[in-house]
Amino acid sequence: MTDLRITQLDAGLTVATERVPGTRSVATGVWVAVGARDEDESMSGASHFLEHLLFKGTERRSASDISRTIDRYGGDINAFTTKEYTAYYCRLPERHAAIGIDLLGDVLTDPSLRPDDVDTERQVILEEIAMDDDSPDDVAQQRFAEQLYVDHPLGRDTAGSPDTVETISAEQVRAFFEQHYTAGSMVVSVAGPSDHDDLLAMIDTSFSRVRPGDGRIPRTAPSGTGTAVTIEDDTEQVHLVIGGRGLDRTDPEREALDVVNHVLGGGLSSRLFEEIREKRGLVYSVFSGLACYSDTGSWSISTSTQPRHATAVVELVMAELRKLVADSITDDELDIARGYLTGAYELGLEDTGSRMARNGGLLCTRGEIMPVADQVRRWMAVDQAAVRRVIDRVFSDDPIVVTVGPA
Repeated sequence: MTDLRITQLDAGLTVATERVPGTRSVATGVWVAVGARDEDESMSGASHFLEHLLFKGTERRSASDISRTIDRYGGDINAFTTKEYTAYYCRLPERHAAIGIDLLGDVLTDPSLRPDDVDTERQVILEEIAMDDDSPDDVAQQRFAEQLYVDHPLGRDTAGSPDTVETISAEQVRAFFEQHYTAGSMVVSVAGPSDHDDLLAMIDTSFSRVRPGDGRIPRTAPSGTGTAVTIEDDTEQVHLVIGGRGLDRTDPEREALDVVNHVLGGGLSSRLFEEIREKRGLVYSVFSGLACYSDTGSWSISTSTQPRHATAVVELVMAELRKLVADSITDDELDIARGYLTGAYELGLEDTGSRMARNGGLLCTRGEIMPVADQVRRWMAVDQAAVRRVIDRVFSDDPIVVTVGPA
């Protein structure tokens, strides 16, 4: 039995606190509703750059103070950047909850953003970009995004490009922070055994310096898509991404698409895994996935194989897509997919970190938190008619194919 409350503080900051009796940790996260798609092209990578910089220190704490504090109290702290939000989170034993909340409040409202730290972290990010460029599967995914969202911020790399990272200045980073890291664009999410009122008092104090206002940016949906891409590279395997446009996160048929995705390539019993890996042994792994944004989405199939099998693997993937469009899925596949989606979802909420992340992510992206039971019911309500509709909407167009590897 859990107890979830949503509160808006006087400063405009939205807070979600979920009391989870019997747990021994408190997970705290701050979700900022600005991500890579919200940047000007000249500032591509600014959100990711800022994510790195906030842990470099504040007026009260150095970077060493932050890391030593977390280690001293047996916790963990991290952050990540996505296309539509940036998240910072910390988990500590319940008796040290105030330390984690105070630390996150400090770095999210009063970071130093020193020019020397900007220059140091610039080199770290350039190395991160270079590391991804050395990974052919990452290259394939990025080229797929570029073609799926042609001339749109969703098609850019979240980390930016070497050119933009090289030229972003400390003044630009600070201006980006002051414009977007405001009370109206932040959600603080906490989950653990602590009392709601105690947590609110800690948050109110620790985030007292948050700037007022709404730092979110109006978004424009992408329009056209691109074409197939083949990139020659001296690798042992050919890396493949095949996919197209999907649904946005609030589409009423989103759950039906989840079901279809699981049947196609979402698990060990999926059609792609059974046909290409188990029956024919042409790949080590093959899977499909979905990405859902505020106004659009995508589906994709990813795999890799030796060059002599590449054509056969592409043909097998295309055959499975044609079969899906022509014949839909069976009742047994529907039942398995609904069971997997609901079960995995419920099992994934067994710790404070996952509950914190769920609440923060939903409030940040949708402005509300759907009860767990309601989400389970939505998956269980998917029927063959809904599956047929979503297949026709999403999988009828020819997909984009991206290959990276030997000719």
